[in-house]
Amino acid sequence: MDELTVRAPAKINLHLGVGALREDGYHPLVTVYQAVGLYDDVTARAADGWSLGMTVPDWIGADAVPPAGENIVDRAADLLAAHHGVARIGAVHIAKDIPMAGGMAGGSADAAAALVALDRLWGLDTTDDDLLALAAQLGSDVPFALVGGTALGTGRGELVTPVDDRGTWWWVVVPSEVGLSTPEVYRHFDKMFPDAPSEPVPADALLQAIADGDAWALADALHNDLEAAAIDLRPELGKLIEQGEGAGALRGIVSGSGPTCVFLCGSADHARDLAATLSNAGHPVVLAANGPVAGSHLVSYA
Repeated sequence: MDELTVRAPAKINLHLGVGALREDGYHPLVTVYQAVGLYDDVTARAADGWSLGMTVPDWIGADAVPPAGENIVDRAADLLAAHHGVARIGAVHIAKDIPMAGGMAGGSADAAAALVALDRLWGLDTTDDDLLALAAQLGSDVPFALVGGTALGTGRGELVTPVDDRGTWWWVVVPSEVGLSTPEVYRHFDKMFPDAPSEPVPADALLQAIADGDAWALADALHNDLEAAAIDLRPELGKLIEQGEGAGALRGIVSGSGPTCVFLCGSADHARDLAATLSNAGHPVVLAANGPVAGSHLVSYA
């Protein structure tokens, strides 16, 4: 292939249980990921050297995206090339639509899409297990961006087990104009909860709600241990959740480390109505998305 485009989805955390900080500097996690219908596209073309460009909508802001040379896609390319002992060559372009620094793993989606795109472009036929291992070296959310759907994450979140999810869930997504640093949120969590348990809260109730296909049970079971820390750093997030629930959402929650907030709705029409209400209330960007959707996948090639 001389050119191909791979699409990777945003993720939200339906459950995020966080254990106490370990000696290795990581927190043990039990999380349930869901891939939702907001995407970044990564296009890779044959070239003699290496280049990385990007298109970023105004509502994200180009300054929020790490530039070429510092982007996770550069590191993904380096890892894949080193794994096979080949040269890092190609012209790569990222078209972004996933909120940045918003707890939705936009950078992780780009890395996963790049691994798939460059593997195809370079004709490497990397095994799924090796791709997942490379993805785990890039970040805890990258393996899930490969897999998609709904999945249970353990370890640091990088050990991904698909969950049988036959439902269609509807979400309203409200990004923030100002990002929130994931390390800062974890540090604040440690400060707020010095006696956090060593083992994270399990996700049994949420997994049962998914198995039952029950939106109200899912709403009751949504859980995020980082939410209190994110809201303490950014109190307006708590007000946004109250506003969304007051406008009819089944439940609102901070996504991952924030600051994006997501609201569970009962149907597509419910999601569109809630999105319109929040948009009319003055939130500049309000998105409706369904889940689960597929992980990184080829959408065009030539």
